Amino acid sequence: MTRLVLTRHGETFWHAENRYAGHTDINLTERGQQQALQLAAWAKLQSFDAVWSSPLTRARLTAQPAADALNTGLRIEDRLIEVDFGAAEGLTDREMRERFPSQREAFVRDPLSNPLPSSEPIHIAAERGEDALRSIASLYPEGKVLVVAHNTLLRLVLCRTLGVPLAKYRILFPKFDNCAITEIALGTTGEIALLSFNVPL
Repeated sequence: MTRLVLTRHGETFWHAENRYAGHTDINLTERGQQQALQLAAWAKLQSFDAVWSSPLTRARLTAQPAADALNTGLRIEDRLIEVDFGAAEGLTDREMRERFPSQREAFVRDPLSNPLPSSEPIHIAAERGEDALRSIASLYPEGKVLVVAHNTLLRLVLCRTLGVPLAKYRILFPKFDNCAITEIALGTTGEIALLSFNVPL
């Protein structure tokens, strides 16, 4: 089985207010840059075969120090991009409840059946995210890979791979902390094991 170590990018400038940053290309804060360096220091002590990242700047800047420390080069997987939150991009929960209250309330109740206005359906995001991880795993049989991606996408992928209803992702996996470690093992015939979740460095 291939071991995939999944982590969320470092802190961004929208983190403090918990603004929804999907496809919006937000940069890391100084603290986020320090988290990336801490991740790199931790990764250097591991036996990683590769480092993969979402194409967004916040993920690439988090992954690059680890790739440099491991001398593996950084590889980009477009399907690891965060969910497109549509009209919710850049908004806080309060702002969403002011602008589209009924749709926000419905989303919180059941995000699978009630996507945010003009957003990417979560089942589509979950499918592309799982496809990305399985494609990466297929390149490193019995290997170990560091994958830097995003909070919502990673939670959806965990639900899909573990056979958990996608509508429960906000409850079962409240969040991926910045640069915390979640490890899964993927087999060539679909087997999966959740080895750790949201472990701080």
